[in-house]
Amino acid sequence: MSLLGTGVVPASGAIASELTALTRRGVIPSMVVQIYQSRPLLACLMANAESASGGISPITRPVQGAPYVTGSWTGYTGSFQQPATKTGAQNAEFNLKAHVVPIPFLGMEGLVQMGHEIVPILEARMSDAEEQIKNDFVTALLTSSGSSNAQQITSLFDYADDSTNDHVYGNIDRTTAGNQFWKGYYQNYALATVPTRVQVMIMIAGATKFAGGESPNIGFCGFGTWMKLAEDFIGQERFIVENGFSMGQVETGFRALMVSGVPIFADPSMPEGEFLLWNTKYLSLYFHEAASFAFSGFESTIPNNQIGYQGVILTLVEAVGAKPRTASHFKNLTYETL
Repeated sequence: MSLLGTGVVPASGAIASELTALTRRGVIPSMVVQIYQSRPLLACLMANAESASGGISPITRPVQGAPYVTGSWTGYTGSFQQPATKTGAQNAEFNLKAHVVPIPFLGMEGLVQMGHEIVPILEARMSDAEEQIKNDFVTALLTSSGSSNAQQITSLFDYADDSTNDHVYGNIDRTTAGNQFWKGYYQNYALATVPTRVQVMIMIAGATKFAGGESPNIGFCGFGTWMKLAEDFIGQERFIVENGFSMGQVETGFRALMVSGVPIFADPSMPEGEFLLWNTKYLSLYFHEAASFAFSGFESTIPNNQIGYQGVILTLVEAVGAKPRTASHFKNLTYETL
């Protein structure tokens, strides 16, 4: 629809109709996408991605949850008890999840656009497929604990759960006696808690103690929660200016808030009032070696009585955490309304 009645274009009538009919539009040959967000959390996991192949439980991680040997004190005689053979290992097992993005291309729209396209519609769909994949991945990764769909990537909240919401992770039941080692560090504060530097240090210290002294090395929260933490930093800033103000500017603020050696990043997909902390050494996305964003190519839809083509982007993937004790989830923190 043409925009009439503003600027130098008349509002209506024969002149406006004539100008509309005889004049081409000056169209910018690119499309600005308005509906997606950046994905810092997904970028972190993608940077740590691993490869997997087919089979049942193709990602199997042996984990030790009990000691194999027992020590004792001895005296001058050097005597000790006969050692008992103990079992201490079991398998954490994960299946890959399939994600599909179908891409249609109608035959007539291709003929209509041929030689006259401003933005090729097929190019726009292929570009949108990438964003859809990222959106679906992050939505699954941040699904509330205990409500994950068995056909989608396992939630990071399930990985960090202590069996309050999710009993089984990696085919190991956290409620079974002897499987306490498989619990994450989950804290749902009874009263709304302000995420100050001291409070976040308490959270990190608690998570580190729970993990046997192994600290998380990255953290994520929503922008409002991140801003609430940033308020406790901004007032403590000090500026050291060298060579005067010749540059005409002084940097302020932080892209990541470093607390007790752990960088805290803001992600627009994270629920406000919540923190996720984990150690990247034990958490990865696993992709099937033959189906990592694999494109099928376009096939004719004529067998379905339609002139056109359809392609599919197929990804087999799973988020695999091998040590839930090093993952933590905190809820009911206050945040700024942005």
